[in-house]
Amino acid sequence: MFFNTKKYKEEAEKNRKHNLSKEPSRFNMISLAILATIAPMRIFLRLHKRRIEDNATVESKTGDFEQIPIIYFHGFRGGDYTTNIMVKQALKDKNNAKFLKVTADLLGNFKLEGTWTGDQNPIVQVVFRQRIVGVYAIDYYLRLILPFLANRYHFKHYRAVAHSLACPCIVRTEMRTYHRKNFPRLTMCAFIAGPFDGVTYMGDIPNVNGLNRNGRPAVINLHYLYLLFRRKRFNPDISVLNIYGNVLDNTNSDKFISVISAKSIRYILAPHAKSYHEVEIRGKKYAEHSWMHDNPLVISIIDKFIGLKK
Repeated sequence: MFFNTKKYKEEAEKNRKHNLSKEPSRFNMISLAILATIAPMRIFLRLHKRRIEDNATVESKTGDFEQIPIIYFHGFRGGDYTTNIMVKQALKDKNNAKFLKVTADLLGNFKLEGTWTGDQNPIVQVVFRQRIVGVYAIDYYLRLILPFLANRYHFKHYRAVAHSLACPCIVRTEMRTYHRKNFPRLTMCAFIAGPFDGVTYMGDIPNVNGLNRNGRPAVINLHYLYLLFRRKRFNPDISVLNIYGNVLDNTNSDKFISVISAKSIRYILAPHAKSYHEVEIRGKKYAEHSWMHDNPLVISIIDKFIGLKK
């Protein structure tokens, strides 16, 4: 009855090709994640001198318009392989094979590869080098990465496509930084399999929680409570797409995130967002947590939503 991290690792990384030899050690990932999670300890991360490895090309703008990048984020134990297929399809829909890949670590180091394109919606793929991270560490990542990119590439707004644990963190970051005038503002967000009110067998036992007539969950965890109390900080100009899965077994989940947890964000965001759309993907073959980000139907829905596909 407890969250099986080994099973999650196997599911999340099956059929994914990535070079583990280039990753930090497990000790490095966990120790830095702990420092990033505990706010007073973050001072030790900031003592490190930032290194920027810039191998990217910057194209000149092709017109008089505001550039609004589309940024892809992975979640716990994810990597570039999480968003590769989504990015590949986005490039095909744009008819432009160039994109910017940003690899960041919790010490504030950045590696930039590829191209910041000169069109209206540059594609950006973000990779967390320490990828065994929880909510607070991903929050810290976002508050490092977003202003860094905005200052370097001169944009004020962005669109987000997020998978798994990155989903609630996108919302948390928007709410947490609402008073910071120079922080890049979210305009659209597409969530895939977001654990907004718990993870199965880790604070969310299948078929125990439920939604009332208004869509509010009966059982609320601390992370959900954080979003609930700050819901009025969510910018009313943001459009939201929430995609979640149900493998149609007796858990009513995508194997790791329950339908209730994924749908619970509607109660917080729908009354305040510019628009709110929800899509349920069903079936063992199509709705599994670590497959949905590669599901052609999911990708097509997202690309239409964020304006890449007509």
